[in-house]
Amino acid sequence: MSLATAWVDDPFAEAVRTGRGPLWLRLGDGGRISLDIERWCAPAGGADHGLLLRCLHTSAPVLDLGCGPGRLVAALSALGVPALGVDVTGAAVDRTVGIGGAALCRSVFDRLPAEGRWGAALLADGNLGIGGDPDTLLRRCAELIAPVGLLLVEVEAEEIDERCTARVEGPGGRLGPAFAWARLGAAATARRARAVGLVETECWTSHGRRFLALRKAAPPGEPPRPAQPGTGGTVARAGAGRRRSSPPASTQTRAAP
Repeated sequence: MSLATAWVDDPFAEAVRTGRGPLWLRLGDGGRISLDIERWCAPAGGADHGLLLRCLHTSAPVLDLGCGPGRLVAALSALGVPALGVDVTGAAVDRTVGIGGAALCRSVFDRLPAEGRWGAALLADGNLGIGGDPDTLLRRCAELIAPVGLLLVEVEAEEIDERCTARVEGPGGRLGPAFAWARLGAAATARRARAVGLVETECWTSHGRRFLALRKAAPPGEPPRPAQPGTGGTVARAGAGRRRSSPPASTQTRAAP
């Protein structure tokens, strides 16, 4: 008998196929966190636009790590930005391809195309928790992006630095297999990123979600690499070109000190 695999043989895969929840992350202490599967399966919107705009400034393709149903990959492709999603869930990869994106059914820790040459990598929707070891994950992301590449990370809204064991829980209390997970706020993420050679260049909040932009630190003796300009606005719908609008009132951006 084969062992069940988290995110593959659990309620998440079924929810991706149907596009419906409810779905939760059940923590080892008994608490649970709602997973916004309907938003993940919908077209990119709201705070996603800030991620898309920052990717428009890159001069190389974008890698979405833990792409899920593929809304960001599909949106980037529609905007003319080459993008590739990576996810361990076959149903997520199938859905990504089905809505016009490109994706591979692999782990972020597997061998991936163009390592060290990606213009940007995304860790959205809580994916900083992948593997339960944020230091190892951030180090892996640093290996994947180009020397002047950008790592865009969604962090917890509150300041937290937690490693835990979790399960995906679906309707009726059905639980998937246990896996290691992590939850980090902005300060903890920036601190751990510095330890692996990544520096914060921007922090912003939009539609109740919080994000960091990270770049590789310049080698000793070289001037600091330019920070990504703040682009907290919205993106026009696919097919409307790369027009940008002014930042919405719900977006707050600050440059890193």
